[in-house]
Amino acid sequence: MTAEKPIVVKKIRPDAYGALTEALTTINWNKREYQDDVRRRLRDHPELFARLNFTTTKRETSAQLVNLLMAHEDRYRELAVEMMTDISRMDEFPNLTKQVDAEDHLARARAAVASLAKWVSRHADIAEERDRFSAELEARREQVTKTRDFAEVLRELTQEFLRLSGMENRQQAGLEFEPFLHRLFTLFDLEPTLAYKLKGEQIDGAIYHETNHYIVEAKWLATTVEAEHMTNFDGKVKRKGKNALGLLVSVNGFSAGGRDIFKRGTSFITMDGPDLFCVLEGRIRLDDLIARKLQHASRTGDCYCPASSMDL
Repeated sequence: MTAEKPIVVKKIRPDAYGALTEALTTINWNKREYQDDVRRRLRDHPELFARLNFTTTKRETSAQLVNLLMAHEDRYRELAVEMMTDISRMDEFPNLTKQVDAEDHLARARAAVASLAKWVSRHADIAEERDRFSAELEARREQVTKTRDFAEVLRELTQEFLRLSGMENRQQAGLEFEPFLHRLFTLFDLEPTLAYKLKGEQIDGAIYHETNHYIVEAKWLATTVEAEHMTNFDGKVKRKGKNALGLLVSVNGFSAGGRDIFKRGTSFITMDGPDLFCVLEGRIRLDDLIARKLQHASRTGDCYCPASSMDL
């Protein structure tokens, strides 16, 4: 009697796991909805949910989950395929439609889902045989080369910042600086919105951090931002209400005269080029930097607290 040939199920490719990371990160915008979605997907695997860190960014948490699925693929292959299949079939994104920049968020989500769908179709054989697989995992796993994890995106942003620094056309560099900041804010789950207009004035954007809303203005001038501009921005913030906060970003810093005006009372915090580079180098997280700057402003009234003065 001939022995039955064992069933060998192909490993899920690292690229498919990378596509899952991207899709999980983009199909929800707000962190609470993101956490609820992940909890629902892991309802039969509370041991996985308990190991996830939701105090960090969505991208980092998604990568953490996917790494767990990869490291224990013999145990979680069915779950991985189920998640990939379910997300690849999504055509509605309720949380994204509620956002100010809904069309941008929806475009990114649809692209991520479409990319995942391609990998799901290539792994149809795994989905069909997921109840029968018995193959052993290899001792060492293939290096994931296409997973856009947190560190990789931060490296990309660093190169983008250096590219903008070296551009001869400074007007164009200034225009490209705002989308750069939007990507950076998005990476740290600060829920940024793009530029918008109020009656009589232009706002570069807004972010949300630790229950606080900040209106944001960004400048990359040839010199420092002067006192007049800082005073104008202070007026914009105050017109938003007594509890409004502002974040004024100037790559080339702020004049001494401007800093003196807002040394004992301020409605905004400031961020300059060296601050951004500390974040890009991984010396401090952007959300932590904003929290420490706000703490300093609340305690002293001073708008200026460079990262170089902090114990990093």
